[in-house]
Parts: sequence; C-alpha cells; structure tokens
Amino acid sequence: MSFVNPIRLLRAGPTSSNPASTPLPSPFPVERIPASELLAWRAKLRRLGGEPAGLDWLLEAAGGIRRAQLQLLRLHPQRPVDLPCPLEELERLWRLHLCESVPLQYLVGHCSWRNFEIAVGPAVLIPRPETEQVIDLALGLLEERRVLETQGRDLSLWADLGTGSGCLAMGLAEALPGSHGLAVDICPAALEQAHHNLQSSGLANQVSLVQGDWFTAVEAWWGTLELVVANPPYIPSDTLPHLAPAVRDHEPLLALDGGFDGLSAIRKLIGQAPIALASGGLLVLEHHHDQKEPVLALLDSHGLMDCRSHQDLDGHWRFASATTP
Repeated sequence: MSFVNPIRLLRAGPTSSNPASTPLPSPFPVERIPASELLAWRAKLRRLGGEPAGLDWLLEAAGGIRRAQLQLLRLHPQRPVDLPCPLEELERLWRLHLCESVPLQYLVGHCSWRNFEIAVGPAVLIPRPETEQVIDLALGLLEERRVLETQGRDLSLWADLGTGSGCLAMGLAEALPGSHGLAVDICPAALEQAHHNLQSSGLANQVSLVQGDWFTAVEAWWGTLELVVANPPYIPSDTLPHLAPAVRDHEPLLALDGGFDGLSAIRKLIGQAPIALASGGLLVLEHHHDQKEPVLALLDSHGLMDCRSHQDLDGHWRFASATTP
C-alpha cells in the first residue's frame, strides 16, 4: 500500500527513539536565527489567540524547539537557534489552525502516542492519550489470566477492530512480540494510514490488515481470537453538532458517530463477541464516560463473564472488559 496524507504540510521533529518517530526530510532549508527573534515571534503569535500550549506544541513538533529549551533561550537571547521550518511557515500553520480549526496534528502530520510517533491524516482519529490505557488494561488483564491458569501461556492471536491510525495495533504488537494481530477497518484510507505507521515502526510483520466491518471482517478466525480491543465510535448522533469545531469539522464522522444512543457499534461488537472470541477470550472496549451502565448491561445480557468497568486517569468510567466462558 502507498500512503498519501492530503493535508500534511510538514512532518518534522522526532520525539522518541522509536523507529516510528523518524521524520520525513524537511522541504525547507535549516534556518538559523537568534533566540531573541524566536521569542519575539512566539510572543506575537500568542497575541493572535488560541491555546498557548498548542503554539508550543507546534513549535516543538514542526520547529524542533522543546518547551524546556524555550526556558533556556530566555536566559540566553543571543544564542543561535536552528529551525528546520521557517517562522513564516510556522505562522501560516498557526493561523490556519486558528481560522479554520484544523487540528495541529493534521497540519504537522503526526503526533506522539505512547513511545511512537504516529502519522495522522483526516481519514483517522487523532490518537488520544486516554486510549493508551486500552493497551495497559489489556496487558494487565492478560497477566491476571496467566496467574490464574495452572499452565500460563503466551497469547498468540489478537485483533484491533476499527484500527484507524493503527495505534492500538502498534501498541499490542510491541508489547506482545510473540503474537500476531489483525488490524481491521472498514475504511480503505484508514488502512493505508495504519499500514504506513506499522511499516514505519518496524511492526508490520506482526500485524495483518483486514478491510471490513468489526467482527464480520475476521470471521475466518472466529473461535481463535484470544484478545480483541476496540475504540469504536460512541458519540450520540445528536451530540455531534455540539462538538468542538476541530473535531466536528475535521475528524472522520465514521469514527465518531455512534448512532442515536452512541451504542450502535458497541452493540454490534458485543453481540458477536461470544461466538468470535476463543474460549476464555478477552474483550476490551473504550466507550463514552457516561455509558458505563448500558455497556455493562450489554456485556452481561450476551452471556459474557467477568464484566468490569475501568476508570481512566481522570476518574471517568471509560473502559469495559469481559471474557467468554
């Protein structure tokens, strides 16, 4: 597969040693300016409005200037600074973000997630920090199972349904190196994005990409899936117009719209889980913070066991897990 991000204007500035963070070559020559000029530019753009943290994120992600480095530059305003992206281009991106609410991650073309640098475009959701907990939660529950079993064994086959950028698939592939995964999405452009990220991270050999609808796409593997994770659309349809413009107007509706009650995709996933998962297989879902009770009721009504809710780091009930008998 080839990868094309139609809105990516620039990608620069690795933030980790992971292969996925290797930047594309900058289309601009490196520009050397005094720190005082950079700081004056930053002060000018802050007066335009927007979140100061967002401007500093752009400066780090596209300009390679970390926030800690900014503190040092204030003490040494004559120190030279090398920028892989000129201030004029950074300002153009910032103004586009302010005027049209385009997410900065789409403008820069990537974002940090766990220890990866994930390439993102308008075909996929921007990975959220709270979704990182899906990986940690799944690993913790798998370890519980190993401890409880008299013959602890390694997991061999898992699936990430609705993979989008492929972030969850990458996290699982890295954490479970002896396993193989299936990354599923109904959107061809999303699968292209996931393919690019898996290749960049060196994890493509551990994951097969499958186009299709939730569990139906992996019907050939029903009964053998030991772990399934999903971050499905869960926003109620009538709530979508009230979302922030950056989300409502730019992130893919397919990955946001959860139907009239926000549970359409979750209902389908849970309904097929008992026959698709292996015996004792684990299901881990992300859901909206106010959907704890209906999601638990759905899990229980379909005969799944050990149905639990889990909080995110802010104390919201955002995740659910269950196993097949």
